Amino acid sequence: MIPEGWKLQQLQHVVQKDRKICYGIVQPGAFEEGGIPLIRGKDYSFGWAPIEEFFRVSIEIDRPYRRSKVRPKDLLLTIVGAGTGKVAAVPEWLDGANITQTTARIAVDPSKNDPGYVRALLESRFGQTAVYRAIKGGAQPGLNIADIEIFEFPYPPLPEQRRIAEILSTWDRAIETVAALITNARGQKKALMQSLLIGKKRLPGYSGEWHNVAMSNVAVEVSERGLDHADVPVLSCSKYDGMVESLSYFNKKVYSDDTSNYKVMRRGTFGFPSNHVEEGSIGYQDICDVGIVSPIYCVFRATDRIEDRFLYKLLKTDHYRQIFAAATNASVDRRGSLRWKEFAKIKVPVPPLDEQRAISNLIDTAELKEKGFSAQLTALRQEKQALMQQLLTGMRRVKVATKEAARA
Repeated sequence: MIPEGWKLQQLQHVVQKDRKICYGIVQPGAFEEGGIPLIRGKDYSFGWAPIEEFFRVSIEIDRPYRRSKVRPKDLLLTIVGAGTGKVAAVPEWLDGANITQTTARIAVDPSKNDPGYVRALLESRFGQTAVYRAIKGGAQPGLNIADIEIFEFPYPPLPEQRRIAEILSTWDRAIETVAALITNARGQKKALMQSLLIGKKRLPGYSGEWHNVAMSNVAVEVSERGLDHADVPVLSCSKYDGMVESLSYFNKKVYSDDTSNYKVMRRGTFGFPSNHVEEGSIGYQDICDVGIVSPIYCVFRATDRIEDRFLYKLLKTDHYRQIFAAATNASVDRRGSLRWKEFAKIKVPVPPLDEQRAISNLIDTAELKEKGFSAQLTALRQEKQALMQQLLTGMRRVKVATKEAARA
């Protein structure tokens, strides 16, 4: 049941009559300096990219696709690939741009429906459920324009749509503000890591000598096996989250039934899959007293010459990911793996222990700041979703100014 005065409409009846739902350019050709901006899914999926990063097509390529050119407030919906269902509104500075065949343009008729309201519908549980149900399988998931046209949602009178869109836009601005704070905090943390961990910049008050030594001088391999594996979790190393409990992280079993030859990884040890370390997959075990990992893993512990936190942060930098990639490519291992023998030769900078601790503390503080903003962002998004559920179903009605209601 929908509230009195609301009506169900298909998307094809919400758009401007002369600008039907469509996708864009199929073959964009070569990049054309000074050409027409071409909007791709990656340009808007995580906030709008700077105009300098946009692909550009020639006027000759653009001309046959006049039907798919965009105007401010048009809606874009990703219809192919992992980002299928992502929604964005075209900003003023992209007036006249075009889209690719992986994006659908939805040109809402503002005299009948509010573009902001329609965007909220598409981003809501109702819109994403419609997307999920219509997705076609295959190598790349995707949507057909014909399916999008018949997406059906409830629409209140236009003044109420405008008020709902206005309320939700306030939440969007708050979300954008916090997202920008996260980006800034992440950038500050990365800058600290890149400068402090390798000695490009020194902290005030520290002047002790740094030494550049092989990993074998500050870490030793651990090859413990033969543990009674009952009730001992199997661990895996993820690229971004470090060591994780395999079953809970992947929600499925991704390891062998026979774990009798698995290596033991105790709390306070480091580990990496020797065939994936070039991707940055290296972790520090601080989630349980003892776990086990696949035999493909290298497990090691730091000596008292280097602090665990400092070493882990150092090994997680982009600088060392590139070093791991180069060492893996140079390895004689026929499977393209980086074994302990070669890993132990990698050089690491080692400042005095008190400076190591000070650097780690500073980076930890920056990371806590980023996590605080991330928690705030998660809460805002959850609160907005709950509000959308109420507003877009009419469970919670909004007050509309009398003049605006009369004008509609």
